[in-house]
Amino acid sequence: MKKLLLLLTAISAGYLTQAQTRKVVADRIIGVVGDKIILHSDIRNAIFDAQRQGQTLPDNPECIIMEQALAQKALVLQAEKDSLVVSEAEIEALLDNQVRGFVQMYGSKDALEQIAGRTVYQIKEDFRQSFTERKQAEMMRAKIVENIRITPNEVKDYFDKIPVDSLPFYESELEVGEIVMYPKASRDLELYAIEELKDFKQQVEEGRQKFETLASLYTDDPGSKNTGGMYAINRTEKQMDPAFISNAFRLREGQVSPVFKSKFGYHIIQMVSRAGDDATVRHILKIPAITDTEVGTVVEKMDSLRAKIVDGTVGFGEAVNRYSEDENSKFTGGMRQCGNGTFCTIDQLDKELVLQLKDLNPGDYSKPLVYTDERGKKGVRLIYLKSRTEPHRENLKDDYNKVAERALEEKRYETIEKWFAGKIPSFYLTIDSQFATCEQLGLWMQNLAK
Repeated sequence: MKKLLLLLTAISAGYLTQAQTRKVVADRIIGVVGDKIILHSDIRNAIFDAQRQGQTLPDNPECIIMEQALAQKALVLQAEKDSLVVSEAEIEALLDNQVRGFVQMYGSKDALEQIAGRTVYQIKEDFRQSFTERKQAEMMRAKIVENIRITPNEVKDYFDKIPVDSLPFYESELEVGEIVMYPKASRDLELYAIEELKDFKQQVEEGRQKFETLASLYTDDPGSKNTGGMYAINRTEKQMDPAFISNAFRLREGQVSPVFKSKFGYHIIQMVSRAGDDATVRHILKIPAITDTEVGTVVEKMDSLRAKIVDGTVGFGEAVNRYSEDENSKFTGGMRQCGNGTFCTIDQLDKELVLQLKDLNPGDYSKPLVYTDERGKKGVRLIYLKSRTEPHRENLKDDYNKVAERALEEKRYETIEKWFAGKIPSFYLTIDSQFATCEQLGLWMQNLAK
């Protein structure tokens, strides 16, 4: 029961591949919980999607996924009884994200509709019920466990039951903060980048070159270089640069924008296709070159800032808020985030950073260090090593929070198991005879409708 909380529904490629092959497969009802039905295609598609994602399937995937499907339907039924309502706006946002993923995968809205044999509107309607039910199940599960808490004694009891040779071994972990500043290019080099983009725009508009060819050859955006500068975007995406969104949605299909500046550099955009707030575009990014002069100016500024932090004139957090140009650091106080917390293993940090940390002790601040970020942008950073743990076997002194989180999760699972055990007999149940030998469905089979 622990792993049947949410149905592993087949979305994306499974749906589209079946649409593309146009095979007509007879479907049938293989399970009913209350007034909720489970189709044979639900199970088949879930297995297909797991295989597509490279997941290792157990010997009896049909049994396990059927158990998950039954559990989800039960949670949905109870959510409806408890009047847990999912807003239309939330479902619409989830559907829009799904469609954007499809468009990114297949290149354009037109290509998506051709492969699926359906309009974007129809595709969204196909997924609406499954997305709604999945969200209802999540809400019901959250309600069941919302009041579950864990005490220190329960954490200790949980830990004491774990055999010593089964306790995880932790590599050294570090808490690392940084202040980042980006040198600004000289005006001459900015003008050079602008003129280069103007030339690309002219080549496309005169038909001498394809936009995607120029993007593949000359863009400074590593994330889209291999796709000819292509992105699927949405007008309401908050993570997108406002200047990029504004310039993109002014364009007609096939039109190329004037050169404009964003926080990443200078761009031109070509509109590939558009449907309301969704669009597929191509872009070319040019980041003006940074010379040693500009870098040196920032290094001097960072060196002065470091002196103030070391002598206590300015706190590290205050310095992050006032000076750091790394957007993420504004929300984390400058601390690197790894997983659900600030403790990072060596392999979760970039190689340059690891090399720069080897000579620091906890509490130390590095000298200003020049580096290149994941977007290929040159920056200068000041590194703060807050703490470093030694490699060790898990124990309550060093790893209490990790143990407590696992203990709490187990308590939540037990609570949900008890909930199912009490609720399953109250539901109207039918299950196809092909699942009669599934050991996982024992409790469900005991309560089939007579």
